[in-house]
Amino acid sequence: MKGCSVRIRKLETELWLPLPIEEVFAFFSDAGNLAKITPPWMNFRILTPLPVDMRPGTLLDYRLKVRGLPIRWRTEILEWDPPHRFVDHQVKGPYKQWLHKHIFEPKGGGTSVRDEVDYAVPGWVFEPLLHWLFVGPDVRKIFAYRAEKIDELLLTARHADKALSPPNSFV
Repeated sequence: MKGCSVRIRKLETELWLPLPIEEVFAFFSDAGNLAKITPPWMNFRILTPLPVDMRPGTLLDYRLKVRGLPIRWRTEILEWDPPHRFVDHQVKGPYKQWLHKHIFEPKGGGTSVRDEVDYAVPGWVFEPLLHWLFVGPDVRKIFAYRAEKIDELLLTARHADKALSPPNSFV
């Protein structure tokens, strides 16, 4: 419709992990891990056969529920720059726009994991209300859950590996 503009919303998060960048990026490069870091109430299922060869142009299909409503979502990898960043965007899904930058940087003896998401909510004149009541809180809740799970999964895996490894020296 002429004269209607799309309002772009922005979400930025950062998580620090005491792990090397290569190890952190390897976790994110496995599309199967997306189901592990998505809240269970979303009933997320990846439909694309695993493993996925991640590179620019790769398409990923998912099925999930948002507030009980079943949704199909397709994303495309736009940029793939291991182990520093990758960018995906929504091809088909619930948003008017979804552009997600995943940025990994060595920091303080570990790795900073930053998410920068630019998204637009459908709803025309009701968009501000829909965003305020539902979409904004839901997106923040999803990314808070995601940060907790990433921390838990990567650090638990690291501790399990150390527990199974023989000691470096005997006293």
